[in-house]
Formats: sequence, C-alpha cells, structure tokens
Amino acid sequence: MTDIAEPTAVSPLLSRPGAVAAEGRDAGVAAHYGDPSREQRMLQEGLAVVDLSHRGVVRVTGQDRLTWLDSMTTQLLKDLPPHRSAESLVLSPKGHVEHALHVVDDGTATWLSVEPGTSGELTEWLDRMRFMLRVEVEDVSDRYAVLGEPIGAESTPQELQERGEIAWRDPWPEPGADTAAYSTADPHPAAGRAWRELVVPVERLEERVGDRPLAGLWAAEAERVAAWRPRLGQETDHRTIPHELDWLRTAVHLHKGCYRGQETVARVHNLGRPPRRLAFVHLDGSGHVLPDAGTPVEVAGGGRPVGHLTSVARHREDGPIGLVLLKRNVPVEADLVIGGVAAAQTVVVDP
Repeated sequence: MTDIAEPTAVSPLLSRPGAVAAEGRDAGVAAHYGDPSREQRMLQEGLAVVDLSHRGVVRVTGQDRLTWLDSMTTQLLKDLPPHRSAESLVLSPKGHVEHALHVVDDGTATWLSVEPGTSGELTEWLDRMRFMLRVEVEDVSDRYAVLGEPIGAESTPQELQERGEIAWRDPWPEPGADTAAYSTADPHPAAGRAWRELVVPVERLEERVGDRPLAGLWAAEAERVAAWRPRLGQETDHRTIPHELDWLRTAVHLHKGCYRGQETVARVHNLGRPPRRLAFVHLDGSGHVLPDAGTPVEVAGGGRPVGHLTSVARHREDGPIGLVLLKRNVPVEADLVIGGVAAAQTVVVDP
C-alpha cells in the first residue's frame, strides 16, 4: 500500500454518542457509532451521512487553473463545466499512481478532495509546477471538511451561494467518454451507486449533519469494497498503474494530450495487459479474526505469495469481503488463502 501520513486533526463528530475512533490513515474520524451493520443499512437506504473530515481539500484559483490541471493529470479537465464532477490521477513519470483527485469547479475555483494525509504533498508539488501560469494553489484542509452522502446528484450553484459548500459526485462505475474498462462484469456490482462528497466550511460541519444518522467508516468501506471501488493507499502501492485496478474507467481520458505517465498508460492499453489484476474475494467468516490489509495471498496448496489483500470489510449482507491485488497469471478459478483464511475470488480486472 502507498505510504500516506496519518491525519492529526480530530473531528468534532467523534463526540457523538457511541463514536469509536478509526485508526491509522483514517484516524480522526469514527470507525463506527456502536452498530456498524445498522449504519451500513442506513447508508444503503440513503439516510445516513459519513464523517470524512479527515480528507484533504485543495483549492486552485486563477484563469489557467483547468488547462493547467488538464496538462498534468490523466483526465480531460480543460473544458470542465461548473459543478460537473470528474476524477483524475497524478502519475509518476513511469505511470505509477501518486495522487487521486476528486475534482469539481465552481466557475471561479477548482476544488480537489484528496485522501487523508496527502494534501500537503500534493499542494507542494502543484505549487512547484505553476511556472508563469495564472494559478494559485492553497491547502484549505483546516478550513473545509468533507461529508460522504449516498446521493447521486451533482452540486448546484445554490449550495455554494447560500451555504458556501460544493459537492463532488462519484462517477464510479460509469465509464467516461473516451476511456477503457478492464472488467467485463455485466451488470457491474456498483451499477446505480449513489455517492458524493460534500465540502463544507468546518464551522458548519455539525450543522450540515443535523439530525441525520451518522455511519462510520466501517460501513462506508464495506460499501466501497462491495462496489470494487479502488482507493489510493489501499489498492495502490509504489508500482500500481491504473489498468490494474480498472481505474481507467472513471479517471483516465485516453486521447486528451500529453501528461506525466501517459506513455505507460498508452503502451499497456495498446500493446498488452497489466502485470497485476484486482479481484474481489469472499472470506471464510467462521473464525472471529479476519486478516489485515497487506496480508499475502496464496493459492490454496501452493505456499508462495501471489499477491496481497488490499482492503477487508464486514458487509451486512455478504459477510467478510475484501479486495486483493494478484499476479495476472493466477488462475481465475483458483481457491485462495489469506493469512490462513480461505477466500473465493471473483474477477474484477480480466487477466
């Protein structure tokens, strides 16, 4: 997994009754509020809200902001209309995933919601890349907080004008206009999924939650894993390319022009298959303890690692589930073992 700094701020919503703090890269917000299964059900019914205030928020202003971001990242952003959401990646020169950007523009500024612990590094890199362009970059994570909502609507100008907030709607799993899907699952398990991130001033965080039920990260992560949705720092490591995670689907435009890492994206897409592939697993739930993310994956009876567990969750309907990153040549019918726990795989990225 990608090495990401742990957040240091603590959400005021952790004072809510029953709140149990998350740990590691998700520290600062609640893992759950006492009943993860009920919280997940409330999410599925569109009633709950998730505290994501540990996420970073970066604000980019200036006339050249969209063409500038377009030139450095994987998505076509130069003509992004106000209040239309997009997802984009920052790649290394060799095409490895470094940052995942949730992008929405309000007509004056471009807002980037990013993984916890990454906003400082991203802001520093963007600031170095400004040169003579008319752009300004500011890490505003201390002034804005993020709430996750099971809502499929884009942001509206009224939300910004009346409440000073803007929303990013997750496009997953719908493919973009000029991209490629590396999974042939039909229907996709996330079809019809509704999710957005609402960016609000920190002083209005509790007000915007109001009397809505709160769901913790355990519930939100269970829904993400069930949707095969990749997450930076969980499904990624220092050599991840987007193809391995079916991330071209929503985050990469294949004919938008040059950007850092484009050669790798084009070469793998045009000439071959990625060296690894994401798979979904059902884990044997007869034991009380599940393996941790990062645990090596073996083929049953094989003994040698063929990949690793990237995410694990307890789903209220499907039981223990996870995502694994495997070598491409692992047979799709192979039974897997993860930390002594049996796992049945479902293909996400076709070998």
